[in-house]
Amino acid sequence: MGENVRLALKGIWSHRLRSFLTMLGVIIGIASIIAIVSTIKGTNEQIMQNLIGAGNNNVTVSLRQGDSTYWMDAGIPDNVIPVTDAQRKEILELDSVADASFYLGRTYADGISAGNNMLSGGSIYGIDSHYLSTTGYLVYKGRPFVESDYEAFHKVAVLDEKAANTLFPETDPIGKTMEIRGEPFIVVGLIRKSDQFQPVIETMQDYETYNQEEYGQVLVPDTIWPVMYNYDEPQNCVARAVSTEQMSTMGKSVEKIMRRSVSSTGGEDAVTYKAEDLLEKARNKQELANSTNSLLIWIASIALLVGGIGVMNIMLVSVTERTNEIGLKKALGARNSRILLQFLTEAVVLTSLGGILGVISGIVLAEVISRVAGTPVAISVPAIILSVVFSMAIGVIFGFLPSVQAANLNPIDALRRE
Repeated sequence: MGENVRLALKGIWSHRLRSFLTMLGVIIGIASIIAIVSTIKGTNEQIMQNLIGAGNNNVTVSLRQGDSTYWMDAGIPDNVIPVTDAQRKEILELDSVADASFYLGRTYADGISAGNNMLSGGSIYGIDSHYLSTTGYLVYKGRPFVESDYEAFHKVAVLDEKAANTLFPETDPIGKTMEIRGEPFIVVGLIRKSDQFQPVIETMQDYETYNQEEYGQVLVPDTIWPVMYNYDEPQNCVARAVSTEQMSTMGKSVEKIMRRSVSSTGGEDAVTYKAEDLLEKARNKQELANSTNSLLIWIASIALLVGGIGVMNIMLVSVTERTNEIGLKKALGARNSRILLQFLTEAVVLTSLGGILGVISGIVLAEVISRVAGTPVAISVPAIILSVVFSMAIGVIFGFLPSVQAANLNPIDALRRE
């Protein structure tokens, strides 16, 4: 076998241009498939990271009316009461729950200001002591809320970077006073996401999904919430799963427990708790991307078919050119199987080299696409291995017929052919 490989490489090198042109179809096909698969994988990872969030594994269970979020500005729904301490404890004790937080909120709040600066369109949340750790926030300046803030109903607030820059553009916010619906609050801390997660916004749907922090967030202790808003408002829950795979199951379990606070569902438009299954949403978006790109893979595979036909053609030419050589070897006692293996090895080596060059070209092409189009890519090692194996299979399939023709040559006729 080693001798056959050496002879194959020698033959390829002696006809370098012809061999390269023969491999070109295989190179283009493999490069196209590697680039497409890398783009698909990168896009899928970006979708999963965007929706789930860099390993946070968070699931939000909130009040919804039909398929829409229920806005508490419309008033407290008649059929929902606050979550009880027993429900909180039960949720925190679920095996799939790493941590959970219960919070009150307004997504587009008004009346948040500091002097002449207004936080238009910002969010405000009344949080418990688990909120920061569950949602992945770190206090990078100042302090978080402490037990006395909750017990003594202190009017204190924590801001994210966007809210801090909007309300206090040229000064340190810590210790400064801001107003929330006419009530004075002291800023005690600044927060940011610990994982520096930045989603990629490509469509209007992406914007609606990811823009929750676009205009800034203000956090206050949940015990002080009734001073600005309503007493006995129903809470939402954000729970962090132990693993990504448990997100869907955990979300359904938390939803089931929280629905005990709902006295009646009353039909599709009734207000009730629903878990936002981001894992399922991510999978649906991945399936859509995969189905679209699968067509591109099939189209790229046509280049491999053309490359295989090119290999068969050049191997038939090679058999014709080396007829005397084949006749001499057979006259000296070479068996048909030996001749068959020699030409088959040459075809496999030719397509394997094309596969390797195609993989390198595919990786380069994927990086170029990433830089030019801004599309995320992730090189797939299994795809690389499969591509090389597939290129070898092309050599076997399309090199078999010329190899059989070479092996079946009559030695006398071969020696007599000019």
